[in-house]
Amino acid sequence: MNNVRIAHQINAILMDEFEIDEEVIEAGAPLKESLDLDSLDYVDLVVIIESNFGVKLTEHDFANMQTFQDFYDIIERKIEEKK
Repeated sequence: MNNVRIAHQINAILMDEFEIDEEVIEAGAPLKESLDLDSLDYVDLVVIIESNFGVKLTEHDFANMQTFQDFYDIIERKIEEKK
């Protein structure tokens, strides 16, 4: 799965599950400030990502995510590592 498909799928999840406006989601935008999710939302996001992509996200992964692009890249890397 390439980065463009991953980004599209993650963006769709964010818009559908967390009602994030499409205009907010930009590759270079700050992830945490743009999403404004609480801790329970992050738990839900982890579960949704795991079920959709088959990868596990850790607290360390989220600590390293500054932008949406970082999010896409981490998911892509984890998918590649699984192969």
